[in-house]
Amino acid sequence: MSSNHLPKLHNAMWPGLVGKGTDPGQEPPISLERMLELTAGAKVNDQTFDGIDYFLFLPHTDPNADDDELKKTADLIQGYGFNVGSLVAPVWPGTIGDSAMGDAESRKKFLDAVRAGCRIAGVFNEHGVRKYGVIRIDSAEFGVEKWREDPLANTKKIADTFREAAKIAADHGERLAAEGEICWAGMHSWKNMLDLLEAVDMPDTFGFQADLAHTYLYLMGYNAPEHALLKPGCSEEEFYAAYETMVDKLRPWTIDFHVAQNDGEVHGAGSHDKTGKHCLPGDPNGKLDIVRCAGYWLKDAASRGIQHICWDGCMFENATLESPDTWNEILDVMTKVRDAHGWTL
Repeated sequence: MSSNHLPKLHNAMWPGLVGKGTDPGQEPPISLERMLELTAGAKVNDQTFDGIDYFLFLPHTDPNADDDELKKTADLIQGYGFNVGSLVAPVWPGTIGDSAMGDAESRKKFLDAVRAGCRIAGVFNEHGVRKYGVIRIDSAEFGVEKWREDPLANTKKIADTFREAAKIAADHGERLAAEGEICWAGMHSWKNMLDLLEAVDMPDTFGFQADLAHTYLYLMGYNAPEHALLKPGCSEEEFYAAYETMVDKLRPWTIDFHVAQNDGEVHGAGSHDKTGKHCLPGDPNGKLDIVRCAGYWLKDAASRGIQHICWDGCMFENATLESPDTWNEILDVMTKVRDAHGWTL
């Protein structure tokens, strides 16, 4: 068992939801209770998961639930010995929110979703099940085609929305983290993400959530070839030089971190399409040395207020998610990340 006490090790609940549904070809969602059971069942060398990160939407949680219902959910989570860390605000069309670069009504919905996330965070904080973590958002504008019609104006619009969202978060004592993922307009390359962070310019309240799988595709310039830092067939030396270049730009803004694996492809299901394909840590097609790459992001992490890290494995098949071996493999690599790059109180 690691001598490092931090960062705490969390599992995400949203792999039971993202890409799942009732449309043809989709698998059904996995309930919150079942995701908690699976997480609690993982154990590697006496290490277990410390907590969960949590998506604030149905069927796991009604974001409009009253305080008493939310406290029951907090009791359920705490009953497994877990803390809640970062929360995912329901900012997308079809949830509470809408596009951050849309019209006034859409942007109002986006801000309403952030308020809902902050309200739920407050209930969890008061309950005691949540003591750290951020609230995760993105631009909620799927794809880059509309953004490309006027990149400067659209980035400004997203930044204006994010700035208003950050003010709401600050009023609630929360921080917002924008997850770098190639499917979200204005956040679809490392350079566009950096431009957006600098345009918002509220580093105490608004930062970046780095995911190992998604940021790998930043290197390849999948949705922004002009920002590619690598070419196919690169050497290991060239890879890590490019990786360091990217992380050095984004790490100062990074306030939340996802451990993940990627095979260099894009993947999607349902409304969540064409994004980084998450793989199991030991997937033979995985491109990342997870422990080594995590070290670039976790350098000086404590100084940026990071107290936990979370596994992200969206859009795995339900059979994979239901397998105990899956969660032991994930917990094992997360423990190795903490052994190599963690810290003590």
